[in-house]
Order: sequence, then structure tokens, then C-alpha cells
Amino acid sequence: MKSAVAIRHVGFEDVGAFAPAIDEAGYTLRYLDIGKHDLQTLDPAKADLLMVLGGPIGAYEDTAYPFLREEVDLIARRLATGRPTMGICLGAQLIARAAGARVYPGPAKEIGFAPIALTGAGRQSCLASFADDPMTLHWHGDTFDLPDGAQRLASTKLCENQAFAMGSNVIGFQFHPEASADGFEAWLIGHATELAAAGIDIQRLRTQAQTYGPALARKAHAVASAWLRQLKW
Repeated sequence: MKSAVAIRHVGFEDVGAFAPAIDEAGYTLRYLDIGKHDLQTLDPAKADLLMVLGGPIGAYEDTAYPFLREEVDLIARRLATGRPTMGICLGAQLIARAAGARVYPGPAKEIGFAPIALTGAGRQSCLASFADDPMTLHWHGDTFDLPDGAQRLASTKLCENQAFAMGSNVIGFQFHPEASADGFEAWLIGHATELAAAGIDIQRLRTQAQTYGPALARKAHAVASAWLRQLKW
């Protein structure tokens, strides 16, 4: 089987509803957990698929989190191979940084369920399932410039670069297309301090997750399946 490695920064932000499509495409998935596993054990050229997942820190906070320098270097070496690489939220920011783009605080936190707007390229991409049903989960305060040569796929009013592609094999999502209702309570617990500070209505967020959950899971499967099918390597 093909190998997939997911770099995970917090336990509850995993591959989520992407998991069935990854399995169906013939990948064996393993996690490399930051703070538990050594990044140096990962050969950036070896895995058939590398996924860099989300987390509640800034991609530029090297002083507080020195591992970020090592992670950015690993991603840069991975990008140089041209092999399939996906980033979600913090992961997308780290890919952007590794590709030479700036990552910085956005104009406001974007937390909760809200639609994305696809670009023309986005409608032709793996995100096509969001064209008629654009609702998704957002959970970030930072943003990034589009890397040189990257193609914007989606935006929101607060965040111009919600998704981008670099060729066929590299994609980044600022939003969370992998999210569904399954496991969502862990997000509410894990981000309790941030939610309280932002004045977010937790019960409303929980109810929305249940309401949108089935459609989110279907779109997650469609996104992951479509992207994995079009890989070229």
C-alpha cells in the first residue's frame, strides 16, 4: 500500500472526515505527533503523501515554539521533491511560509461555520463540491500571502487566501474541509480558552456542527477523493 504521514500538532485536529477517502485510495496512514515524535525521523522525500494539520499556534512563533523552524525546513525539502503535500489551517500557513510567503495575524479571528467563495480555478478543483454548498468550518486568526506561482482557489471576506494550489500535487486549506460533527466536542474542549476570549456561543457552534455535519462529511470525502485522484508523481 501507499504511505501517508500526517504531522499532527494537537490530538483532536486529525485528518477527520478525510480518513475514509485516504483509506479507499490505498494509503496506510500514520501520525507524527509534534511534542511526542521526533521530526528528524521523517524523511520528507519518502512518504507517498504528507499532510500537515492544524493547531492553535502561529506559523511564525519560532521563539516560543522552536520546532517550527525544523518543520518549515522539512516542508521546504518536501516541496522541492514535488511529491503530494496537503496543509490544513496551520499546515497551509506552514506550506506558504516554506514556499517563501509571509504569514501574519489577520484582521480578525474567523471562528465558526460560514461559506467560502470559490474562484474560477476553485470551481474546477477538488473543491467543486463547495460550489453549490459553500458552508464550512473556519478556525483561525492568522493569514498568509499567496506563495509565488500558487493559484487561489477560495476566499472569504476576512481571508482572501482560503485555499491555494501549487501545481497538481500541493494544496493548502486555511479553512477546515476535513471537519464534520464527528469529534467536534473535542474541538470545543480543546479550544475552550480561545472560544471564551472571542465571545463565541459554544452551544450555537455545537448545534451548527450537528446541523451541517452530514453535508460536511460528504464534501470532505469528495474533496479528498478528487484531490487524490488527480495527483501526478
